[in-house]
Amino acid sequence: MPQISQFAESWYAASQIFWVLLTFGFVFLVIGRGMLPKIEATVDARDRKVADDLAAAKAAHASADSLEESYRQQSDASRAAAQTAVQDAKNKAVRDAEKRLAKVDAELAGKLAAAETDIGAARKSAMAEIESVAAEAASDLVAKLSGAKVATADAKAAVKAVLHG
Repeated sequence: MPQISQFAESWYAASQIFWVLLTFGFVFLVIGRGMLPKIEATVDARDRKVADDLAAAKAAHASADSLEESYRQQSDASRAAAQTAVQDAKNKAVRDAEKRLAKVDAELAGKLAAAETDIGAARKSAMAEIESVAAEAASDLVAKLSGAKVATADAKAAVKAVLHG
């Protein structure tokens, strides 16, 4: 290369080499001794901050996991308690309904017995009335058809025999 050969041939080449070396040395000292430690300190501080942030994120994640597990346990316990409360309410409602049903059944049985008694009494009364009317009608029929007079007691006995027998 011609530039390098010119550089070596010139009489002031030694002086240029000296200043180049001096400039490079100065730059090396300024950058290597002055700026490089500051840059390294900044990089180390950034690395420490990133590491601290990662540790804080891991701790927050672990805390969130434990909080989620606690929430799940509370939710499961609440769900179980709610199901127990619902089942207890159903059981109580069934017992109350059975009690009311038994009470109503007892009342209806009493009313039914009273109604059957009343019906029996009404039937007896109606039968007595029917027997009386039938006995009168029978004695009137016999009197009109045959002209014979039948005693009321005989007519009642005949009607009773026909109705009950």
